[in-house]
Amino acid sequence: MTDPVRSAAPGDTRRPVVGVVGGGQLARMMQQAAIGLDLELRLLAASGGDSAARVIPGTTVGDERGRDDLLAFAADVDVLTFDHEHVPQPHLQALEQAGAVLRPGPRALRHAQDKAVMREDLAAAGLPVPRFVVVTDVADLDRAAEHVGGWPVVLKTARGGYDGKGVWLVEGPAADHDAFRAGVPVVVEERVAFSRELAAVVARSPSGQAVAYPVVESVQRDGICVEVRAPAPGLHPDTAVAAQRLALQVAEALGVVGILAVELFELPDGRLDVNELAMRPHNTGHWTIDGAVTSQFENHLRAVLDLPLGSPIARAPACVMVNVLGGEDPGVHGALSHVLAHDPAVRVHLYGKQVRPGRKIGHVTIVGADMDDCVRRAWHAADALTRGRRG
Repeated sequence: MTDPVRSAAPGDTRRPVVGVVGGGQLARMMQQAAIGLDLELRLLAASGGDSAARVIPGTTVGDERGRDDLLAFAADVDVLTFDHEHVPQPHLQALEQAGAVLRPGPRALRHAQDKAVMREDLAAAGLPVPRFVVVTDVADLDRAAEHVGGWPVVLKTARGGYDGKGVWLVEGPAADHDAFRAGVPVVVEERVAFSRELAAVVARSPSGQAVAYPVVESVQRDGICVEVRAPAPGLHPDTAVAAQRLALQVAEALGVVGILAVELFELPDGRLDVNELAMRPHNTGHWTIDGAVTSQFENHLRAVLDLPLGSPIARAPACVMVNVLGGEDPGVHGALSHVLAHDPAVRVHLYGKQVRPGRKIGHVTIVGADMDDCVRRAWHAADALTRGRRG
């Protein structure tokens, strides 16, 4: 299909229409970016109460993983993109066969949907990944552990895991394990002795233009990203460039269009291993809304429409994003007055979600000159919002 923006005739006032599958907070933040560019976003969401459905007027409520609803939704948009990676591959292929423009496409998305495929294809391309073996039976664990360097090992279900779910650290041989009960292949990986976790976020357009954001450090707790520091403190410039180049290589090798987040292990000797991939705006890029010249959400929309990409440069020497997780008090707005009065420079982004303990319900961002000061202030704001009130 010809690009809807570049093919517009002079004087054509029709706005490009981007369809987003999935009604989570990523689609919600895409709407904020779309407003500035006067793009029309339409949404396929499971419920009218979903995070994005509450702010996008053009919302269709339907089965975002159902073939018929997807085909009907795609018929009225110029480009289809995604809030998540859970649309089945046969449905993605049916959409393409029906003439829909998918960005990213099925081939690229498969690498975010299936960890076994991702590991195998990255290794075949000569890109650095932890040692791994794909198995289907718990009886093969001993052999697999030996192949990856011995116990302990990390088990990951090939499909269906996210935010720490579907990942286990296993200390020794097991006669049975939950990882094998899902009925999908299991990736057995070495336990990497990494120094810290980094993330390299890049944007790539169909015409091949690409930009790379500053490499960030992500802090994980119980498999969930709780904090992002941009740029990664103390990162050697050569390692930062290597991480950006690696992410750009992955984007090109897999044919990614839009935002690609490459989660990385930084090893003690400075080498990098690819841990996970996300082919959509990502938690480690939320800082860009307030801390970069062009947010990841705007660059994702520019990329899927093949518009020139915006500058990824940071606006300040330090930016810290802390996720707001739900606490016991459902009244998150009760803390807003305290948070905003205590630090007028804090940027609060709430996702309109029902509060549940441990659920991501928003994030806060602090931009400044000193990283430690930004960390302290961001955590103060996030903790207050989690408590739901001052105190």
